Amino acid sequence: MKKVERINIIMRYINNRAHFTITEIMQEFNISRSTAIRDIREIEAMGMPLVAEVGRDGGYFVMNNSVLPTVRFTDNEIKALFIAFMATRNLQLPYLKSRQSLAEKLLGLISENQQDDLVLLNQILLFEGTNPHNPDLLDLSDLPHPMLEKLIQFLLLDSYLSVSIKEERELKSYPIYLLHLYREKSLWLIEGFDLKEEKRRIFPVDDLTDVEPYPTKKRVSKKKILEQLSKQEEAINLVLELGSMAIAQFKKYHPINISISYTNPYQTTAILKTFINVNNSEELIEITNWLLFLGADIKVREVPEEILEGLQGRLSFFYP
Repeated sequence: MKKVERINIIMRYINNRAHFTITEIMQEFNISRSTAIRDIREIEAMGMPLVAEVGRDGGYFVMNNSVLPTVRFTDNEIKALFIAFMATRNLQLPYLKSRQSLAEKLLGLISENQQDDLVLLNQILLFEGTNPHNPDLLDLSDLPHPMLEKLIQFLLLDSYLSVSIKEERELKSYPIYLLHLYREKSLWLIEGFDLKEEKRRIFPVDDLTDVEPYPTKKRVSKKKILEQLSKQEEAINLVLELGSMAIAQFKKYHPINISISYTNPYQTTAILKTFINVNNSEELIEITNWLLFLGADIKVREVPEEILEGLQGRLSFFYP
């Protein structure tokens, strides 16, 4: 472990303890006594208010109301942070209203040589959505839907929400227990459990018009919600194994309520499990067409008869 990394970790270790000794630092980080003492002195010089206790069992403790001093980054860590920051352009992420201000503060924390490296990286590296003729120009809107940050603020306090959604010129309200907030196919999506209908729902954040806490008296316990979801998962009627070519097709397009689980570390095989409402003719046609789109690199473990009939009907046009 490099010295900078070790000192950063030691600072976090110290900051989480009321009292520590040199021996504990030696044992925890597998370093010599002299190295431990040098590291502690360097941490003190950086501004951490440590008080030494004299005596056989003496050690150090951190003064009350102290704050962790500025953490130092290695060159590679700085580059990793900057590249990750660059890669988020045009992804409509929350809390990024002032990229310029954030970039200036990051640059202000590092040396001139490190700044030169980051400026060069900014000129060389291009990410999806970046204009190659003017990398600083954002081709798309870099700001997310205005309701996204409001939704996150509510989620930090409570997962029981009443959300208002615009659906075909009509405004509808749904009481939900929010399960996930995620981004897929350039859209932010809400996955929640409908507390009235007792089923899983997915809404685009772009259709969200308002969000409020759901009244406590009408809530269902989290345990009951998980039990209901578990029962619904037992109704899965479409199970597929996907190879690498099918996974590539899946990434190009898939219905928003369907996801896959990778079955190896290289993400070249995956399994898809979902429930298809065979009584919904529109969903049945959509899934049938989509399965043909996935191609031949799939193995069917389980599929409804209605979908098989739809596939046979489609293929009969080519092989009468």
